[in-house]
Amino acid sequence: MASRALVYAVLIVMTSAISCRSGYAQDPGQILIKALSCFNANKIYTRCTEAYRLTQSGYLNIPSAATDQFCYGPCLAETHLVLDCVDHSLSKFVFYNKATSNDIRATLQAACSHTHERGNFDVGEYMQEYLRDEWSSANLPPLPNNLFTLISVSSALVLMIREAL
Repeated sequence: MASRALVYAVLIVMTSAISCRSGYAQDPGQILIKALSCFNANKIYTRCTEAYRLTQSGYLNIPSAATDQFCYGPCLAETHLVLDCVDHSLSKFVFYNKATSNDIRATLQAACSHTHERGNFDVGEYMQEYLRDEWSSANLPPLPNNLFTLISVSSALVLMIREAL
């Protein structure tokens, strides 16, 4: 429970920093809620088996025996739609397992390919590879640059932690 609160707090801080730097006065909580609503089963996932759906956890629980069903059925397309929705709502979204949308996309591409990686939906393996390749060019959000932003972000963080407890 506390780890979820921490994830939400980090996302709010990142969203605040991004929105304040870009000049848009957006409510970080609303942006986060919009990103999380992408996982709502009734919104995008309509034909994919519930057990194979991507959730906020960031894990893809697809057994290798179900690779063809996932990759050639509606699940792959619907999972990409969920990722598009999340990216559109909050481009720096981080799943509970610390994966990004790019990590999930790399996993899907490899797991549905016709290589030795086919059927391997272990996001953690692809996260490590992605981090090794992209760490030096990471595009981190800017830090808040004034006292008002810092106070706003801190207040939102305190409120989120209070609600979680």
